[in-house]
Amino acid sequence: MNSRLARLREKLNERHVDAAIIAGRPNTLYLSGFTGSTSFLLVGLDRAWLIVDFRYTIQAREQVFEGIEVVEQQESFFKTLNALLLENKLKHIGFEGNSLTVSEYEQMTKKLTHGKSFVNLGSMVDQLRQIKDADEIERISQAVLLGDKVFDHIVKFIKPGLKETEISAEMEYIMRKLGAKGPSFETIVAAGHRSAMCHGTASDNILKQGDALVLDFGVIYRNYCSDMTRTLLIGEPDPELKKIYGIVRKAQETVLESLVERMSGYEADKIARDIITKAGYGDAFGHSLGHGVGLEIHEDPRLSTKSEDILQNGMVFTVEPGIYVEGLGGVRIEDMVVFVDGKLRNFTTSTKDMIIL
Repeated sequence: MNSRLARLREKLNERHVDAAIIAGRPNTLYLSGFTGSTSFLLVGLDRAWLIVDFRYTIQAREQVFEGIEVVEQQESFFKTLNALLLENKLKHIGFEGNSLTVSEYEQMTKKLTHGKSFVNLGSMVDQLRQIKDADEIERISQAVLLGDKVFDHIVKFIKPGLKETEISAEMEYIMRKLGAKGPSFETIVAAGHRSAMCHGTASDNILKQGDALVLDFGVIYRNYCSDMTRTLLIGEPDPELKKIYGIVRKAQETVLESLVERMSGYEADKIARDIITKAGYGDAFGHSLGHGVGLEIHEDPRLSTKSEDILQNGMVFTVEPGIYVEGLGGVRIEDMVVFVDGKLRNFTTSTKDMIIL
C-alpha cells in the first residue's frame, strides 16, 4: 500500500507542495487503511501521520498501512496539526479542494498558523484512485460476485402481489447475510409505470402482471462497492417492452464487444447511444452510459456524451444503457468491467436473457 503514498508524493513534488492534508473519508481509507469517521491524514514527502481522537486510537493502530504514524490529537485536531507542521518545517500545504467546504477552508487557513501557503489540490487524490491495483480489483470482484448471488436469490423470491419495498428489504437482508456491510446505495426497485423512473427507489407499489421490474443495486464488501442492474418482466409483457429489452441488450453487449483501452468515455457512450437512437428511442435514453466504481459508488472515469476521460488499465466502470418510456415502463441492463493487461474483463455473471416470471 506504500505505492499509493509514493504516487501521491510524486504529485506533491510536481506541485512544489511539502505536505497534503486529507480529511475526506474515501481518500483517507485509500491512503491509510483507516475506516473511522473522523481523522486528518497529513502526508509529507518522507513521513505521514494519521491524527485521530481518543475514540479511534486503538482502531487506527490496528488498521493503518506501514509507514503511517498514528497520533492522538491533543486539545484539538488543528493544534496537533500545527505542531506537526512546525516540527517538520512543512510550509506549503495541499488540501482537497473538491471536498472541502468554504467554511472548512477558512477554518483551516485561520487555525494552521504554521502553514505559509495553501495549495488547492482539487481532485488529485480522487484521480489517483481511478487506477485500481490488484488488491482492489480482487475486492471489487468479490463484491460483484456477492451481488450476483443476491440476484439469483431475488429472482426466486419475486412474484406478483409483492410490494417493491418487500423486494428491496429481502435483497438487503440477503446482502448482509452473505457478508456485505450493506447496500452501496439505496436499492432501486421500480415496477410497472415506475420502471420508467431511472432512480425509482422502492415504494409501496405492488407488482402486477405485465410489469417491467428494474432492479438496480449494489453491495459494500471489504470497503468496495458493486453496482448492477437487471430488468425482469412479470407475466406476459407489452410487446413494446419486449422490443425495448432487445434494443437495450443489443446496445449493452455491442459496447462490451467494442470497448478497447485508450477509448474515450465519449466514444463508448456513443456506441450505445447510436444504436438506441437508430431504433427510435434516443430521447428515452437520458442518462450517461456509465461511471467508475470503487470505494465510492460514483467515481471517475465517466462514460457520457461530454466525457473526455480515456479508459485505461485498472479502471473499473459500469456499462448501463437504458430506455424509459413514460406510462409504459423502462429497461436497463448494467454490468461492471475492468481493463487488465489491455483486455476487458466483465465482473458481472448474471444472465442478460429475458426473464419472464
